[in-house]
Amino acid sequence: MTSPQGNAMAPVGEDDRESALRRVREAYAEERIAHDEMDERLGRVLAATTHGELAAALDSLPAEEPGSTATISAAGGRITRRGVWQAPRFLKVESAFGRVRLDFSRALVEHPVTDIELNLGTGNAVITVPRDAIVDVRGLATGWKDLRYTPRQPSRRDAPRFRFSGAMGYGKLRIRHAWR
Repeated sequence: MTSPQGNAMAPVGEDDRESALRRVREAYAEERIAHDEMDERLGRVLAATTHGELAAALDSLPAEEPGSTATISAAGGRITRRGVWQAPRFLKVESAFGRVRLDFSRALVEHPVTDIELNLGTGNAVITVPRDAIVDVRGLATGWKDLRYTPRQPSRRDAPRFRFSGAMGYGKLRIRHAWR
């Protein structure tokens, strides 16, 4: 959080609240807390008005790793990530116009769950996930075109998980699994 540690009575800002919500969800995704505890902590984070209350709701959770959140944004043009690249724990992709191509088939995916938030206006997006990845698209809203995704049976229990959220405007989204 961005507040000074000594000021527990300072009011909570939206960025701090979002960061706290993300930490609670990440702890649940990594199976560090149970579902009931996650619900209780999320309620406390949403009700917190001061940094002291927010810190109490996050007590005993692991600190958020620096660099675990990345944002890629462009007003127009292309957004492309392919080959060997470091996949963050949380990836936010924003594009008003243009195409998005994200290829995770050779990316270094070090986290058991990768959350991808897409906020796209117009243009198409193609996302390639590893062959055995588990994909969850329940948090994604599509506007004009439907989502094209065919689920695949994971080949191993510890397969990486990709959770999609956000909104697509007037483009289409295709999520596919890598061939190898």
